[in-house]
Amino acid sequence: MTDLINLNDIPVLGDEEKPKNPRHGVRGSERHNPEGKVGPRRPPWIKVKAPSGETYEFVRSQMRTKSLHTVCEEARCPNLGECWGAGTATFLMMGDTCTRSCGFCDIKTGMPSPLDWGEPMRIANAVKAMNLRHVVITSVNRDEREDGGAPIFAMVIRAIRRIHRGCSIEILIPDFKGSPDALKIVMDAQPEILNHNVETVPRLFKKVQPQDNYEWALTTLRNAKGFDPLVLTKSGIMVGLGEDFEEVVEVMRDLASVGVNILTIGQYLQPSRKHLPIERYYTMEEFIELKRIGLDLGFNWVESGPLVRSSYHADKQVRMLSQLDHFRLREEA
Repeated sequence: MTDLINLNDIPVLGDEEKPKNPRHGVRGSERHNPEGKVGPRRPPWIKVKAPSGETYEFVRSQMRTKSLHTVCEEARCPNLGECWGAGTATFLMMGDTCTRSCGFCDIKTGMPSPLDWGEPMRIANAVKAMNLRHVVITSVNRDEREDGGAPIFAMVIRAIRRIHRGCSIEILIPDFKGSPDALKIVMDAQPEILNHNVETVPRLFKKVQPQDNYEWALTTLRNAKGFDPLVLTKSGIMVGLGEDFEEVVEVMRDLASVGVNILTIGQYLQPSRKHLPIERYYTMEEFIELKRIGLDLGFNWVESGPLVRSSYHADKQVRMLSQLDHFRLREEA
């Protein structure tokens, strides 16, 4: 039987355990919580399974042999063991260094290396080797480029379709600074699911993700439907950063108003003492209530729970929505 790990027992990794490339700068979190505030102790219901098993090791080996990154590792996702053990992963494209410095994220901030134009094909080959039915692909922000790296997204979608037909594709994109031209490059490749996370409530945007913009996020999700009415749109919110419950509900209303189909709501967990502190933990009852409100607002699917992350149970969402006739693979459309 797989052991359960209480996240309080996982040691915080210090700088000495994570060597930095001087060219890539520092983790953006270092400017958000200089005093190292950690917030309240984690409640006992926040536990995860320790990574193990043959499938987990196979997924891990695929990432290493094909020189790929996953957001599962870079963002220290608490569900890594469960997802990799089930043979699913979220691929992280365009390097491991981001041009933005969000206070919740553990990905490095700095000037990234040039784009690797061979990366889309390596990801497609990994998807085929893993025989995935559904794949989630995301990236760091690449604000040094006018197109934000949008062509890489289009290339990987087309590469997967070419060599591994029948696999549904979910793209978790940056906001491209609200650029409709960059978004159109991605939408022309026709992903089944277009995901962009708002992350937090408007009042906290400058604190949580200072280079982002709430209106850019809503515009991205609204425009995605305009470019491709068949696409399923998706967004996610973290709670526990200092927002009020009603502010979360108001964001949910905004997302419903722009036609978002799938919503994820999860507890913010502080990756290290240099990241934004947790202001409070939501109870299981509050997560259940948020799910009820979301379904009442008209979302086709709501994942709401303390360990829910953007791509958590993404494969199950697709299979269920397919059965409910909210989703069709492109070759069937």
